[in-house]
Parts: sequence; structure tokens; C-alpha cells
Amino acid sequence: MSEVKQKAQLAKQASVVLASLSTEQKNEALLKMADHLVHRQQDIIAANQEDLLRGEENGLSRSLLDRLSLNETRIAAMADGLRQVAELQDPVGDELEQFDRPNGLFIKKIRVPIGVVGMIYEARPNVTVDAAGLCLKTGNAVVLRGGSSALHSNQKIVEVLHEALETSAIPKDALQVIEDPNRASVDEMLKLNGLLDVVIPRGGAGLIQTVVNNATVPVIETGAGICHTYIDEEAQADMASSIAFNAKVQRPSVCNAMETLLVHEQFAAQHLATFAEKLKQAQVVVKGDEKAKALVPWMEDAVEEDWCTEYNDYVLSVKVVSSLEEAISHIQTYGTMHSECIVTENADNAAKFMQQIDAAAVYHNASTRFTDGFEFGFGAEIGISTQKLHARGPMGLPALTSTKYCVYGDGQIKE
Repeated sequence: MSEVKQKAQLAKQASVVLASLSTEQKNEALLKMADHLVHRQQDIIAANQEDLLRGEENGLSRSLLDRLSLNETRIAAMADGLRQVAELQDPVGDELEQFDRPNGLFIKKIRVPIGVVGMIYEARPNVTVDAAGLCLKTGNAVVLRGGSSALHSNQKIVEVLHEALETSAIPKDALQVIEDPNRASVDEMLKLNGLLDVVIPRGGAGLIQTVVNNATVPVIETGAGICHTYIDEEAQADMASSIAFNAKVQRPSVCNAMETLLVHEQFAAQHLATFAEKLKQAQVVVKGDEKAKALVPWMEDAVEEDWCTEYNDYVLSVKVVSSLEEAISHIQTYGTMHSECIVTENADNAAKFMQQIDAAAVYHNASTRFTDGFEFGFGAEIGISTQKLHARGPMGLPALTSTKYCVYGDGQIKE
């Protein structure tokens, strides 16, 4: 039997036990997991160094190495995330509605665990902890398959979390990590109907499309982030510069970072050169269309492919537009329905943008970097869904539940 199928079977068996545990038992386990992460942080960092060294040898970009890197601060944040999830309300068992039928049946609709969640993700070992915490809190077993670039980090993290679970009510088999780095292990996960109840991909566009196109197991699509910031002609200059700079530079390797800046031509004529210089000083490669390059000649040429690219790096495409309508049209053409922003003091323009842009999160005068489970008050997130069924946007605890109807009678039969 393959590693993938064996671990999925163990997770399936453990999910039955996990689904019956109380909120207190689950919270106790999460707190132990957090404490063990901090206690064993040097072991985790040592394993992570192996991955970083191999990543450098394999030519990973600066942004990908940043996504991969762990230190005491990031491990502390991972542990704090688990503690915050423990403090959140457990959605399992919540009564969503109840009603009586004319035949005397009494029906309740309640939240229940999904069952076994498969997570396929790339070079972010913090996802290992986030996924474990959110799934276990909601009574779901989880089978993790991280990227090969984070193999040693993920193995050590799960080893540490297993140690914590061994002293808790949650069976350690409820948390599984696939160690086979070959592509075949992903392909097998995508077709484990009957063992995995859902697969959630988290990573770049290539990974997500591979999962969506090949899975027979149901998928929750966490989309790529070609995110835009549109600076309107009535934007306040300092605010616009601050928001756009933060959206690109604060952490360019993540999916809610800005990839394309759209600037109204009147604003651009006065302020684009200054803002472009600020980006240049931050070592951002700036690519512009003809109008942008006319104002800032040192920009590189932006071509059609750039509008369709999620850089996840210190690279930005800039397009100068003549109207709000042109900005909206560009986003509708090239956006991935993730996170979009307008910076303006014009309330009518803001309202039109917020209404017409179809995305999981739409912002007025705030950075797209806030599309995040922690920032939304969810403690952490399993991913950011860009689809419209079941869940959309940052997916916290309720998004990891399904529903069940409990029907109570006193002998009714169907006529």
C-alpha cells in the first residue's frame, strides 16, 4: 500500500474519534501544540536551515526563500495562531436553524466536520501549523502534502505536533504529512475519493490549476492573486503612495500582494515619477505601459504577459488609465477575483468600484495585504477562496464545516 493511501486511511479512522471530542478537549490539544512548537523551536529552525540551504543551491528566488524561512519570531507567531484558534468559538454543533413541519416532524440544521481534509501547498511551512490547527479545531482530520522545498521543515513540525497530540484526547493519526516528494503523491491524493472529503490547494497558479483540472475529490479553490491597486484622480497623494507601497513591498511573496498598479492619468502626471522612484529605492523592478514610460522613462516595458502574471516577487506592472471605467475593465479582464483596491476621496467612484469589481475582497483606501484570516479576526486561515460555492475569501473555522439535518419524529411514515 502506498504511503498516501495508508496515511489517508489512518486519518479517516481518526476522524471518527475526533468528530466526537468536546471543544475543551480540542482546545487543550491546540494549546499543547503551541507550547511544543516554542519548546522545540531550535530543532525546527535547524530542519528549516536544511531546506533553505538546499533552496539556495537550487536557485530559489529571494521571495520564495522568504516564504520558506522560519525563525523564532515566525515560530512564535505560529504558536500564537494556534492559541488564538483555541480561543475562537467552535462552530461544530452550532444550530443554524430549526423548524416544525405540518406532519409533526421537528428539524434542526447543525454544523458538522467535513471529515478528512487534504491540503496541498508549496514553500510555506507555517501553512502546516495553520492547517493543522484549523482542521483539528473543527473536528477534521488532515492529510498534508507540502512542497518538496519545505520537506525537512514540515517533517519536523509534524513530529513536534505529534508529540503534543500524544498527551491529548486527539489521536495523532488525525494529523498526517506526506513525505514522498514525487509528483505522483499529489496525483494520488487528488483521486482518493472515499478517504479524502475535500482537497484544498494553496500556492501558485500552476499548482492550483493542476489540482482543479485533475482532482476527482471535491476541491475548494484558493486562487492565485493577481491583485490590483487603482489610484483614482481624486486620491490623496500620501495615502495612495503609502497604500500602494505597502501592498507591493511589505511582503511581495504572498497572494494578497499587489502585482499591478493602475493610475489615473491626471494623478500619474503629478505623482507617478515620485512613487516609481520610491519603488526603485526598494529594489522593485517596475514595468510600465507606454503612458507610464512616457512619465518615467527608466521603467522596463510591460507586455501582455505581465498583466497576467503573479510575480510573488519585487516586480510590479504599472498601467496609466484615462478613467475609472478603464481601470475596472482591466481588472475584470486580468484579475483573479482575489483582492482589489481603489484609493480615492470620491465616494461615488469608490461605491462604483466596490459594486462592480467581482472579487473575494474589495478595498477602499486600504492595502490588499489585509486579506488574511488573522487580520479578519479568524485567528488563522486554511486559505483564501476565490470561488463562489461553499466558501469565499479568507476561510476560517466555519468554512471547514458542513451541515447536517437532524430530524425528530414520533412515528411518522411517508404516505
